[in-house]
Amino acid sequence: MSDIVSEFNAYRSKMNEAILADNNKIIKRIFNLDTNAFNEGGALDKRTKELLGLVASTVLRCDDCVRYHLEACHKLGLTKEEVVESLGIATLIGGTIVIPHLRRAYEFWDALENQR
Repeated sequence: MSDIVSEFNAYRSKMNEAILADNNKIIKRIFNLDTNAFNEGGALDKRTKELLGLVASTVLRCDDCVRYHLEACHKLGLTKEEVVESLGIATLIGGTIVIPHLRRAYEFWDALENQR
């Protein structure tokens, strides 16, 4: 696995464990809500939900969130064309200030595609 991908996942897992170990009811409920919002079921399929998450995360300029949704999109088998079109919409909505996040998104997607 690419270093950028494995480092992101290792850090995310480590910190999520530490956060959830404190057993804060509010934080646990937010984590649960986030997980359930992106599950199958409802009017939107999981692929669409992940693309919406990717666009919102890009517009909000959250690199960790962008990486998370890129990896979810990759695991669901979305194509680079689908992801790039969604990132294009995010850039249109977010404006030029999201271009640095777009660069990092491209870098992370390439790392996902080059995993072995």
